[in-house]
Amino acid sequence: MTHIRKDFLNDKKHIHFIGIGGSGMFPLVQILHGMGYYITGSDNNPGDTIDFEREKMDIPVVLGQKAENIKGADLIVHTAAIMDDNPELIAARESGVPTIERADLLGLVTSWFDNCVCICGTHGKTTTTAMLTQMFMECGMDPSAVVGGKLPAIGGSGRLGKSDIMVCEACEFEDHFLKCHPDIAVILNVDADHLEYFKTLDNIIASFHKFAQMTTKTVIYNGDDINSCKAVEGVTGKKMITFGMDEKNDYYPKNIVHKDGRHTRYSLYYHGENLGEVLLNVPGDHNILNSISAISAAIESGCSVSQALSSASVFEGAGRRFEIMGENKGVTIADDYGHHPAEIEATLKAAKAMEYKQVWAVHQPFTYSRTAMLLDDFARVLQIADHVVLSEIMGSREKNTYNIYAKDLADKIPGCVWFETFEEISKYVMSHAQPGDLVITLGCGDVYKCAKLMLAEK
Repeated sequence: MTHIRKDFLNDKKHIHFIGIGGSGMFPLVQILHGMGYYITGSDNNPGDTIDFEREKMDIPVVLGQKAENIKGADLIVHTAAIMDDNPELIAARESGVPTIERADLLGLVTSWFDNCVCICGTHGKTTTTAMLTQMFMECGMDPSAVVGGKLPAIGGSGRLGKSDIMVCEACEFEDHFLKCHPDIAVILNVDADHLEYFKTLDNIIASFHKFAQMTTKTVIYNGDDINSCKAVEGVTGKKMITFGMDEKNDYYPKNIVHKDGRHTRYSLYYHGENLGEVLLNVPGDHNILNSISAISAAIESGCSVSQALSSASVFEGAGRRFEIMGENKGVTIADDYGHHPAEIEATLKAAKAMEYKQVWAVHQPFTYSRTAMLLDDFARVLQIADHVVLSEIMGSREKNTYNIYAKDLADKIPGCVWFETFEEISKYVMSHAQPGDLVITLGCGDVYKCAKLMLAEK
């Protein structure tokens, strides 16, 4: 995997982002803007991020992608979702101006820090990255950060700190994480995803192995997860730390107490020693594991044990991670980024443990390949909810060569209905949901817009 040299930006002043509103672009925009670079951008879709960049950061953002948008740029950055036939990308490549993919820029940024903590795994990356970022801030470590979702504590999803510590969400999609420079790697879990690229689970495990081996200092991994353990087999020259629910791990919890489905208290143990109590303000057993991995990374990075334990309670969630949006007609509306069966399962189990009458899952399937390859798994986990409503599949970067449609998933779920538009979904759900119910929108596309429609439904 080729890395960009550390001084690549030294002669650059004007950086243009194609797809500047993307969740992977926004944190890099915030960091480079904070460093003094002149930023411009374009996007096809309006949204909160575009509004923030225009109004709060005074960044010129054009809606719609045209060749003339790149004028004056010294560097052009694009997302993986931008197709090769995009007129702006074509113009960029023909211009002679250096043009790179977002993952290359992220890899470059990670190389600037002596203690870069890279959070990887198929599920839980954003929550754990956001949690650790806030913990470092609480501990006075002044980190830089790249988070895949919005974190209220940093006013967005990127942060430029003054220390040599960086927290980075490192995604395995198309091996993008292999472009990073991890000093500490946290492997939360390894599961079958992005099979349109990896083809097999064994190939995914092999990529995580490469990531662990390229880490310079410490690998912190889920000792309960078979695939994570396979991924680190044969990794040498690093400090190896395990976390999990089982007492065989280096770090593990005991005396777990859940309160009202929203809060958790547990004792954290290390090699049989009780380090102290942890209070979490995010729901679900999966967040116990996320917090243990974050605490262990904080301790490895120089936080005191007591600081690391107490700082975990400050985190109250990241944007689009079981985010309570509000209430309408006595119905609570929440939004979650979950787009893989394992994520949806964790979210819906957490929702069912809360004190709501019934749980409605409004799911927007994301990419035709994932929906087709994991169809039965999606059907199984969505049935955890009392009611399931689907939108059509958001294809994103793909064309529907799989001949897969929302109806194919709906047919496998008893009582499931599906609609083509968010307006139809909103009207259906809000005319059928009862006071005391929870409606949670699920997906990594734009299904959050449906949550906003339901909140506004008269």
